[in-house]
Amino acid sequence: MVDRYGTDVLAAGRRKPRSTEHPADLGLVVEDAETGYVGAVVRVEYGRVDLEDRHGHTRGFPLGPGYLLDGRPVILTAPRRSAPAAVGKTPSGSVAVPGVHARVARSSRIYVEGRHDAELIAQVWGEDLRIEGVVVEHLGGIDDLVGIVADFAPGPGRRLGVLVDHLVAGSKEARIAEAVRRGSGGPDTLVVGHPYVDIWQAVKPQRLGLAAWPKVPRHMEWKHGACEALGLPHADQADIARAWRRIRSRVRDWNDLEPALIGRVEELIDFVTQPPGP
Repeated sequence: MVDRYGTDVLAAGRRKPRSTEHPADLGLVVEDAETGYVGAVVRVEYGRVDLEDRHGHTRGFPLGPGYLLDGRPVILTAPRRSAPAAVGKTPSGSVAVPGVHARVARSSRIYVEGRHDAELIAQVWGEDLRIEGVVVEHLGGIDDLVGIVADFAPGPGRRLGVLVDHLVAGSKEARIAEAVRRGSGGPDTLVVGHPYVDIWQAVKPQRLGLAAWPKVPRHMEWKHGACEALGLPHADQADIARAWRRIRSRVRDWNDLEPALIGRVEELIDFVTQPPGP
C-alpha cells in the first residue's frame, strides 16, 4: 500500500504522528499530502471532496486519509452538516433562489375561477410567481370568459392563462374554453383545467386522513356536501372558509396535490412567461 504521506527521513527513532478524523466541512482548508495541493472544501459528495485553491481552481480527491490540517495528518470524513448544502426548494419543487427580489409584474396574467384556487396556487407556487413577475387573479366564475378575454386583449407580449375547474369533455366549461380558443385572442390565450368539481379535490385526500374525497349528491352544493362528510360545520360561508383554511393548512408542498392540477399550473406559468416570438 502506498504511503500518501511519503518518507520522513527524520522519523527514525520517533513515533509517527497519528492521524485523527476531521469532518470535511465547507470552507475547511487542507493540504493533500501526496501532491501538496492546498485548497478549501467547496463540495463533498459520493465519497469525494472538491478543494478549491487560491487561484479558484478546483480538484477532486477521495474522502479518507492523506490530508494535512495545519501540518497535522487528518482523515477527512463526511461533514457534520450535509455537504453540499441541500439545495433549497420552493413548495412547488423548483430550486429556491435566495435573496432574489420579486420581478416587476408582467403584462401577462393567470386567471383562476375562485378565491380558493388563487390561495392554493399562491401557497404552492407563490415564490416562483414572484420571481417570474406573474400575477394570479380570481374571476368568480367563467360564464362570461369570452368577454373577459376580449377585455384583457391578449397579444404576443400580453398573454393570458386561465385555469378552469371541472374541465372535462362535453361540459359547459369545455364549450366555453373552445369559444375562447376560436376568439380573436385565442393564439395568446391558454385555457386549461383540472377534472375536479372544486379545487378542494386537488388536495390529496390522504392529507385529510381519507382514502378518497366523498361523493356528494348532485342536488347538494359540493363544498357543503364535502364538509358534511368530513364532519365540519357548514351552516354559512364563514364555516366554509374555516373548512378551507383547515384543508389548505394540510398542504405542505406540491407533493400534497394531485398531478392533474400540478401539470396544468406549470403549463400556464410556462405559457405566460414565454418571450414574444420573432
